[in-house]
Parts: sequence; C-alpha cells; structure tokens
Amino acid sequence: MAANEFSTTHRIVYYEVDDTGHLTLAMLMNLFVLVSEDQNAALALSTDFVQSHGVGWVVTQYHIQVTALPQTGDQVTLKTRATAYNKYFAYREYWLVDAAGNELAYAEGIWVTMSYANRKIAAIPAEIMAPYQTEPVVRLPRLPRPDRVADDVTMAEKPYAVRYFDIDNNGHVNNAHYFDWMLDALPADFLRGHQPTDIRIRYENEVKYGQTITSDYAQPDENLTSQHLIHSGDVLAANATIKWQKKA
Repeated sequence: MAANEFSTTHRIVYYEVDDTGHLTLAMLMNLFVLVSEDQNAALALSTDFVQSHGVGWVVTQYHIQVTALPQTGDQVTLKTRATAYNKYFAYREYWLVDAAGNELAYAEGIWVTMSYANRKIAAIPAEIMAPYQTEPVVRLPRLPRPDRVADDVTMAEKPYAVRYFDIDNNGHVNNAHYFDWMLDALPADFLRGHQPTDIRIRYENEVKYGQTITSDYAQPDENLTSQHLIHSGDVLAANATIKWQKKA
C-alpha cells in the first residue's frame, strides 16, 4: 500500500447509530476522520507534531455520496487516501466498504492548515506533507458546492447552544456536529423513513464554545432535497444541500 493510502477495519457499535440502528451521518464523518488520524499516527504525524508548526488541519468542504448505511454489529472497512495538495489546499478521499467488499459510502474533502496565531489559512508546511509521498499539483479537483437558497424558499430555524464537549483540539466545533444540527431540525418520521444519498457541505466560519447557533432549514422538496444553513448571529458558519431517498 502506498504511503498516502491507509485502511482499517471497524465494527459499528450502538452509540454510532440512530434509533433505526443505522450509522448516523455525523458518525460516518467521525469514522472517516478517524481513519485519516490513524494514517497520520502510522506516519508519525501526531497532532503535537502538526501543531508544533503553528497550524492545525481544518476542513473547508465535503462531498459525500452514500449508497447504504451499515447497522449495529456490521463489520466494515474504512479507507482513505491523501490524494493531492498544493500550497494552500489538500484533497483527501474516503471510502466505507462492507464485509463483502461493496462500497457503502464515498467522500471527498478539501482541507487547509489554519494558523493558531491569527486563525487564518496558512501555507501547508512541507514537513507535514512529506511523509504522505504525495506529489504536489497546481489544481485540485473542484467539489460541487451546496445550492444557493432561492429567495422564495421558506426556511425555519432551530437554536442550539454550543457545548464544551462540541469543541475539538483546534478550539472550534468538531465538523461532524454540524450534521447533527442540520439533520436534527428535520422531522423524526422523515429521518426514520429516509436516507441521505448526496451531501454537499461548505464550512465558512468557525463556531466556538459559548456561542448560540441557529440551524436554518428548508423541508425536503418534491425532489427529496433539503437546504441547510448554520448561522452564528448574522455570520454564516456552514451551508449544505442534502439529497434523500426512501429507505427500502
């Protein structure tokens, strides 16, 4: 296996699923980040090592495609690849595969390094990319963006307080929590009867401990597409477009 690729097995456990027994979208993303962290550990790229360069990794965008979500007790394989990077952006891919080798989910992510000194995007230090043995490129793949919310779309909102346990070691909200805020705002009966199949999300601004955010959402339309915005006051923190299908 190339240095920029990594895989590990995992058993889906009860605290990773919803009340239908299926892996949640937030936990799917946590597992994808976990396999990339395991890869980093195997390459001696510890969090302390990255932070010693004055930066931390931050995701700016995901595109996630889901065929099926595993259930409690299922054995799965998590795979990732640090595929490409340039001066400021890194492109990473993820796969979730079942015990029979069938692809259950695929995701693409765009990552940047954020300076702790000024909380702004910084050039990616060469030392934290070298162990992947990934060749630099001029242009990275373009991920599809969330749809613009039309002016005539009615959006409701639901407030959430940002808790201490929502914060990661970069000092801001773990990106997986945004999925919980977005999906929790939808009706429970809809969530029980439908599965997300295509998710496009962009992270625009940090959310920190002690803030109150609003999860603004438009109910799924006739095409089973929902729109989501996360605001901290007047500041847009994230936006997403999610396509759904009925569960078999």
